[in-house]
Amino acid sequence: MRTHFSFLLAALTATAMIAQQPQAPSRNSQHRQGPPVMINDGGVPEMLESIYIPPLQNAPFSAIVHSEWIKTLTSGGTFTTENQRKIARDSLGRIYEERWNLVPKGGSAQSQMNAIQIGDPVGRILYNCFLHTMPHRCTLEKFAETPLAAFHPAVGKSGQLPNGNGFRIHEDLGIRNFDGFDAAGTRDTTTYNEGVIGNDRSFSVTREFWFSERLGIDLESDIANPLFGEEIFTVTDLNSAEPDPTLFQPPAGFDVLDQRKPVPPAE
Repeated sequence: MRTHFSFLLAALTATAMIAQQPQAPSRNSQHRQGPPVMINDGGVPEMLESIYIPPLQNAPFSAIVHSEWIKTLTSGGTFTTENQRKIARDSLGRIYEERWNLVPKGGSAQSQMNAIQIGDPVGRILYNCFLHTMPHRCTLEKFAETPLAAFHPAVGKSGQLPNGNGFRIHEDLGIRNFDGFDAAGTRDTTTYNEGVIGNDRSFSVTREFWFSERLGIDLESDIANPLFGEEIFTVTDLNSAEPDPTLFQPPAGFDVLDQRKPVPPAE
């Protein structure tokens, strides 16, 4: 689910490009096919991957995730975008996540919800419900993960990276409390040597997580990578009551397009 259930959380920043065939100049305006079309080369689609919510059973909750993406400008200074969204999970392990556009922090633009995702590990189904790109339509796909009785993320270790590529330092940061939920903090700082991935000097990536064993999710995470900037996720408004069961059904008025592959007939 980490890759399948992740979704576009950041607005695409690449400039849209329009395909155009070369046109020979014409002296007769009647033969022209229209005004020139400006085409801009380059641009990079971007996606921010938020916190992972496993299909953990008997650990219901609802909360708000606050996201910040801080990127360093080549001219100096930073550019920060943000959003916040509702998440929930019931005792069966079903997961509800809203997806909202990232908008400039402190700007006048208002974030808008663009999709809802509902994952059901018992029925093995995943709904992707779109509000704008495919208005009022949900695609139905196979949910790849099964219900979990417990979830423990991998913990890093200090030491050298393979092939002499660099080294990692692991730190235990103790316990913090978030809205009545204890979370254990860890920080891994990985330093890559010069030339490992095209870099002309060594650089470090820092990943700090505050993990709630009771809920099976990170209540705060801070990932600082000079290639992509700093990503900060903070979970607030935690409530351990059973969420509204209607959250785990497609929204009213939405069409459902089943995109699951049909089961081949038995021979």
